[in-house]
Amino acid sequence: MLTSELDYDLPSELIAQHPIEPRDASRLMVIYRNTGAIEHRHFYDLPHYLQAGDLLVANHSRVIPARLMGRKPTGGKAELLLLRKLDQTQWLALVGGRNVKQIIFDQTPEVTVTVLAADSNNPERVIQFSQPIEPFLEQLGTMPLPPYIQSRLNDPGRYQTVYAAVAGSAAAPTAGLHFTPTLIDTLHKKAVDMAWVTLHVGLDTFKPIDEAVVEQHAIHSEWVELPAPTFGAITKTKAQQRRVVAIGSTSVRVLEAVANGAVETQVSPNLDTRGIAGFTRFYITPGYQFKTVDAIITNFHLPRSTLLAMMGAFMGVELMKTAYAEAIRERYRFYSFGDAMLIL
Repeated sequence: MLTSELDYDLPSELIAQHPIEPRDASRLMVIYRNTGAIEHRHFYDLPHYLQAGDLLVANHSRVIPARLMGRKPTGGKAELLLLRKLDQTQWLALVGGRNVKQIIFDQTPEVTVTVLAADSNNPERVIQFSQPIEPFLEQLGTMPLPPYIQSRLNDPGRYQTVYAAVAGSAAAPTAGLHFTPTLIDTLHKKAVDMAWVTLHVGLDTFKPIDEAVVEQHAIHSEWVELPAPTFGAITKTKAQQRRVVAIGSTSVRVLEAVANGAVETQVSPNLDTRGIAGFTRFYITPGYQFKTVDAIITNFHLPRSTLLAMMGAFMGVELMKTAYAEAIRERYRFYSFGDAMLIL
């Protein structure tokens, strides 16, 4: 498939700069894959489309304050954007500044950073903190909003889902931002269950496909976990012929990577007792046949992105193009703080 088929023109004013309040007041485009029909609702209408026994699977990764400002020993500014934890003190990070080999933080002189590895063709670096950085992140770090959001976020909690629990992401799993405790309670009362997976989102999520052919793109590696209780809930849902509804592309990726045996684990997994955890480069493109996911809740994605390719695989490229054109005509809000779609 040509990458140009995943392109579309979006008026800049439709890129949402602020989250809407309350969270579930965002608009919801409902798309039926079997008929191509499209409905325009609000996110608080979601319970109308879910049934008792359906299973919502959510990524409960929590965004860390991953952007750190410091200085070189000579005084020049240096910036870090933490991407992925490698061990207790080593991280993969983007390093901003010229010839940065060491970083000092004036607020916490006991914490220093040494740049261990550098590749002139890759802005990512392996860095080492003088001690584990987690106890200092709230003091040193700020929330790393996507590059297309130019406005300041007054409440960092609005870039977290209400169920965020496992720290590690550099960007939010944004489809989950629409949920409120009240909405979740309503779904529970309707006997719609929830289960959890973890995928720590990196900034590669926002990178466009850099090949002319979609399938030739090399996707980034991300840490994923599917615990045994979630595997059990999925097995039960499928046995009852109910639907597994993935909240966001990150949940989709975990579920389908596990279903395809595409998680690189250090030990032999046992889904029944331990679940599965490891890294995956699983890449979903049009033509893929989904094994676990029956419906998806998602935001509107960037042109030429791997996430758009995933949605094209799930709903069909032509229906996806129709839905995006409709969203632009109807003035939906796009990207991280934007509106949502429910693909049935």
